[in-house]
Amino acid sequence: MNPAARASLGLLLLTTAACGSSAAPSTDPAAAPPTDPASSDLTVFAAASLTESFTELGKDYEKAHPGAKVTFSFAGSQALVQQVQQGAPADVVALANAKTGKELAAELSGAPQTFAKNRLAIVTEQGNPLGITTLAELADPSYKVVLAAPAVPVGMASAEALNRAGVAVKPVSQEQDVKAVLQKVRLGEADAGIVYVTDVKAAGADVSGTGLPGITNTYPIGVVNRSGHPEAASAFVNFVLSPDGQAVLARYGFLGPDAT
Repeated sequence: MNPAARASLGLLLLTTAACGSSAAPSTDPAAAPPTDPASSDLTVFAAASLTESFTELGKDYEKAHPGAKVTFSFAGSQALVQQVQQGAPADVVALANAKTGKELAAELSGAPQTFAKNRLAIVTEQGNPLGITTLAELADPSYKVVLAAPAVPVGMASAEALNRAGVAVKPVSQEQDVKAVLQKVRLGEADAGIVYVTDVKAAGADVSGTGLPGITNTYPIGVVNRSGHPEAASAFVNFVLSPDGQAVLARYGFLGPDAT
């Protein structure tokens, strides 16, 4: 091979090597695209009265953090407290009154934050055929009234409202969460019950309701200190407290955290 040919071949080999080198993937961790710490799987325990609003909030959070997956467990606040205290895997807990929030303080990574408030309502069958609009009428023994159990936040609030009004009611049943009270009335198994105004709103035309002034429940939220995804859990809490999160809650009838 003459000198000119050898020079051309050498140049070709050098060019090929350079191209192969530039195409090789980088193994440097610093060169990898950054990941969103909020885009993790989350398990959120939430009071039953938050079912509709938090389901929407979860979808909105997932859209804001691609790759995130929020799984909810809805139940009475007292049941959620017991589950977390017994070690159930949860990242965030949202409850329906301040008392149950205090009971869970030792399980949280910081003080629970108030994110909403709620008021009571008398719920009746669609169209309110019996015309029940006051607490005093619930004492009529001819009416089948269902209430939440005393340990349930809405049950505590109902008892307080009835005591303030000097009304004694003998319920046909005491349910373990507010949605169970609503369902009894919706199915015609009870003439009336006491729920939150947000539950009446969520039920739409299926039931009728009359708001009860004077009793307001405070809703706390916090990050469970055993969370495997504390950054994502904090991000979800912040999302609930954000203007966008508060707007969703307001659409479902919740009051803001500073409401009186």
